[in-house]
Amino acid sequence: MSRYTAVTPGDLKAMLGAIGVDSVDELFARQVPDDVRLREPLDLPEGMGEQEVYAHLRELAARNVSTEDELSFVGAGMYDHYVPAIVDMLCQRSEFLTPYTPYQPEVSQGSLQVMFEYQTAVCELTALPVANASVYEGPSAVASAAYMAKLHNGRARFVVSAGLHPHSLQTLRTYARGFDAEVVEVPLTAELTFDGDAREAGGGRTDLERWREAIDERTCAVIFAQPNFYGVVEDAPALCAIAKGGPTAASPPVVIAQVDPITLGVLKPPGECGVDVAVGEGQALGGRLDFGGPSFGLFAAREEYLRRMPGRIAGETSDVDGRRGFVLTLQTREQHIRRERATSNICTAQALNALAGTVYLSWLGRHGLVELGELLLARTQYARKVLTDIRGVDTLYSGPAVRELALHIDGDVDLVRRSCARQGVNPGVDLHALTGRAEDRGGLLVAITEQRSKGDIDRLAAVLQNALAEAASPGDHTTGEIVGRQVVPA
Repeated sequence: MSRYTAVTPGDLKAMLGAIGVDSVDELFARQVPDDVRLREPLDLPEGMGEQEVYAHLRELAARNVSTEDELSFVGAGMYDHYVPAIVDMLCQRSEFLTPYTPYQPEVSQGSLQVMFEYQTAVCELTALPVANASVYEGPSAVASAAYMAKLHNGRARFVVSAGLHPHSLQTLRTYARGFDAEVVEVPLTAELTFDGDAREAGGGRTDLERWREAIDERTCAVIFAQPNFYGVVEDAPALCAIAKGGPTAASPPVVIAQVDPITLGVLKPPGECGVDVAVGEGQALGGRLDFGGPSFGLFAAREEYLRRMPGRIAGETSDVDGRRGFVLTLQTREQHIRRERATSNICTAQALNALAGTVYLSWLGRHGLVELGELLLARTQYARKVLTDIRGVDTLYSGPAVRELALHIDGDVDLVRRSCARQGVNPGVDLHALTGRAEDRGGLLVAITEQRSKGDIDRLAAVLQNALAEAASPGDHTTGEIVGRQVVPA
């Protein structure tokens, strides 16, 4: 036992006797198969002194380059948006920074009101009537929605668009294996080339015919992203109509959409498209890129799913004197109720990050959200024009895009990214490295935020053009791993 655990030999003997084993080793032997148990010490280097550890960590930290040190077009789920000072100012107040779950409403009115206001904002964003007080992050929100759908209709087959974020798809597959469900992936429409030049407009959306064919009476839920992982805007009303029509009309599957909240200022909200459950990643709402986040998950739904929604829901009430007050109305996490009745086993709501999202949306306001969406739309289209004017660069998909742009480059994406990094620009994400799909070879995913100006996009174009020329020229190129701006020898 750990030397930091206050268990005496007598305590240990009594506990082991109570459960009917003679030793801790016997306890593990009964639970863990012998062929997966580690029989030797972990292969770790010898420990270092404090001064050596500090020097080692300092050297590791020096490899990192933030988005304030280089021009970054990396996105793929986490984005470099401007975070106003008011977000930090309010989130760092002790009454918000230190509290935990508001079990006692009489002393937790501030926290409960924040949760209530957050839910209201999410409902207004998504045009859905109920929202929970956040979940862990975007991918687990997708998987939790799928599990909720399974509880709702008892079926165990998920039809999923290939445009879903790969991390969300991986998380869904992991969950689905746990409750013995099938995941069927529907491809995106391909780009068609005629005479080597003319291309069919609209490529990169979920293939509607394949979507229709995949949905049957066994389908529990259908899941797509809006916009999808490649930045392409889906035909959400058509996807929803297909899911709820045809042979499944009598008992349609639950329609789940993974949405980008920042784009909801210019895209039709999911609730008006026929979506039953909207989930999403909240990092862009007042969150930075520190340590890959932090983030929180959005979750909104129609009222029939209210009692099966994961997490917790704050409600408004009146006290005995008629004054407005707030309470935890529903709590479906196993932290609060019996495990067999719980619909979620993640006991982290990321409430402080959800508060940041609430403050950010309040700061931005209704008109600001629209203006931001229009700005992202305009700059994405400008980036598409400027970047595809470069010889050797084309769009991977030609469908309408916002916030993110999938390009195809004639060259080694890894070499091109290294060359750009040496010039102080991170041009985007290597699509094939992230998805592993053959059709993504040569793909570069470029993210646009309001932090990336027209001049920044022009600089990216110049650097990318130079990098392509360098990658195409004969000679030995530096190899190694890109870490921020540096190239660390392999």
